Amino acid sequence: MSEPIRWGIAGPGFIATMFARDLENIPDDAAIVAVGSSRPGGADEFAAEFGVARVHGSYAALAADPEVEAVYVATPHSGHLAAALTAIEAGKHVLVEKPLTLDEREAVRLFDAARANGVFAMEAMWTRFLPHIGRIHELIDAGDLGEIVQVAAEQGIWFDPGHPEHRLYDRRLGGGALLDLGVYPVSLALSILGAPDRITAAANFTKTGVDAQTTAILEYDRGAQAITTSTLSAWTRTGAVIAGTRARIEIEPRWMMPSDFTLITGDGARTEFPNDYVGHGLREEAVEVARCIRAGLLESPRMPHAFSLLTMRTMDAVRAQIGLEYETTT
Repeated sequence: MSEPIRWGIAGPGFIATMFARDLENIPDDAAIVAVGSSRPGGADEFAAEFGVARVHGSYAALAADPEVEAVYVATPHSGHLAAALTAIEAGKHVLVEKPLTLDEREAVRLFDAARANGVFAMEAMWTRFLPHIGRIHELIDAGDLGEIVQVAAEQGIWFDPGHPEHRLYDRRLGGGALLDLGVYPVSLALSILGAPDRITAAANFTKTGVDAQTTAILEYDRGAQAITTSTLSAWTRTGAVIAGTRARIEIEPRWMMPSDFTLITGDGARTEFPNDYVGHGLREEAVEVARCIRAGLLESPRMPHAFSLLTMRTMDAVRAQIGLEYETTT
């Protein structure tokens, strides 16, 4: 039995807490040995909750910790590149929360640095590793749906606009619906249909200048379309439908989390695929990181660099259409 991967956590916020809780389901494969925060005392509560003995007051100190083997970057979006580069240049493997960076140019810089330093790097698109998503791709590959003609996916959560200081409303932190929520449906569509030939997008904006709601249509010359919607302004159904010439798949509720789904053929026959997963699901990406590190890989064949770059390129095109810009380091 291999030793558990020794994780350091950069940015002990909400998603890092969810990640840490899910890692408790795989104690033989992952251990959190250190945590770092850019805020004075920011890591103390996290360390106390998860029994982490090594607490650092900067991401540089975390990266320099000899006990840390891999760093999970869970800072606000605008901090992903800097925190990841700090870890990479210290020789640490990195798992970087989605969206990987603010734009494709930053993503290229991150992956180039990882290859140059001989370390593993992956975007933490945890949904891609969930059992129900894997099973859906198996059904598609087997031809059960026929030719895929349409993908429709949404992600909508109401965030109180009365708190404009929240990171999702802060343009300086890469806030807005598209990067935080829209990355899920965009990623799903691209994983099924590939790179689109045309993109059309529309959005409305918050008073702080980030997108409150964005819808994008991805069009393909072969006749397929994907419709992706993300919003900070409403609790949507958060479902997804993948429709082909023979059948469709409906996933709900909350398709990006462990979920039931149904295969419905053209004559109305239904096959239910119930969800029996225990936990939130973030541990599956950590399992993949561990597998790849032990195999000496610098990228995951299940979540390759090229796919993350495609995702960022697609969202760059959407942002260009809706007129949303961020200050980047590239």
